[in-house]
Amino acid sequence: MEVRGSILQSVAKFVRSKFGEDGWDHWLAKVTGTAREIYVGTIDPERWYPLKATLIEPTANVAQLFYNWDLKKAAWDLGRFSADFKFKGARKILVKIPSPNYYIRKGVEFLPSFYRPAKLNVEENREGFARVRVTLFPDMDTTTQFRIAGWMQRGLELNGCKNVEVQITKALTNFDPYSEYQVSWAMKR
Repeated sequence: MEVRGSILQSVAKFVRSKFGEDGWDHWLAKVTGTAREIYVGTIDPERWYPLKATLIEPTANVAQLFYNWDLKKAAWDLGRFSADFKFKGARKILVKIPSPNYYIRKGVEFLPSFYRPAKLNVEENREGFARVRVTLFPDMDTTTQFRIAGWMQRGLELNGCKNVEVQITKALTNFDPYSEYQVSWAMKR
């Protein structure tokens, strides 16, 4: 599997902004040679990189160094940060214009544009609730699963929602036929 460079850019920005240059140097010392080579160079946001070496393992290194091995929290925070990174500035305005349900529907385009091969289906999408399934993701791991959940949560918050909850009710990592996210929210008044 592969991940688009823009995701890796958000990881680099996250580590530097949250843990400073000392944290960045410490993290770089922990990642594999392949990842280190990519992260110290110029990451092309449109290029595809190997998922395991450049995202899964480096996320585990973030969890080890800065989150006391809490993979869920580290990956969730990286996903939230990635949504902020994606929708900053002028793009932030764009995420607020459509309805939350539109944002959920666009999710079918999100996953394959950042991970390949991947497929996402929106099974249910009504006011205040959605059920989303990842039906194709050959190398799904817990860090990527939680990263996607954090991204959805923060994207909906940027969309004007409050009390956003994302629950993973089925998981490819548990040998279920798909990963299922149940997402609920309320609109800010």
